Amino acid sequence: MGYEFLEHEADMGIRCTGSTLGEAFEEGGRALFELMVDIDAVKPSQAVEIECEAPGVPELFVEWLNELLSQKDIKEMFFSDFKVSSIEKKNDKYQLAAKAFGEPIDLKRHGVKIEAKGATYAGLKYEEKGGMHTLQCIIDV
Repeated sequence: MGYEFLEHEADMGIRCTGSTLGEAFEEGGRALFELMVDIDAVKPSQAVEIECEAPGVPELFVEWLNELLSQKDIKEMFFSDFKVSSIEKKNDKYQLAAKAFGEPIDLKRHGVKIEAKGATYAGLKYEEKGGMHTLQCIIDV
């Protein structure tokens, strides 16, 4: 369980693993925000509801990460903790419901690193093996 960063020419790859699909998505949120900020400095004091859908699990991962980036900009918050409450297949689409926990952006305290522009379909993979779920994609930075 956890996440790791992958080498890429101009962008950054992430690979996230969890014992459940929801946990792998949660690790994806942590990896995304760790690229941008020291998430240990971000207090999970406010919750934001996140919902998204896509035709498959890998595409849902990209939608999830991009929705987190959208909410970061809309709410002007950094997030450090994530809780996926459900991932369900309904009407030929996968739907995710979750909460992201964080606080308003404080540039002095949060140790800003780089800006993530979006999750992409490049390098997109999903694998379930030995009871572990692994997702990966490239983040445009």
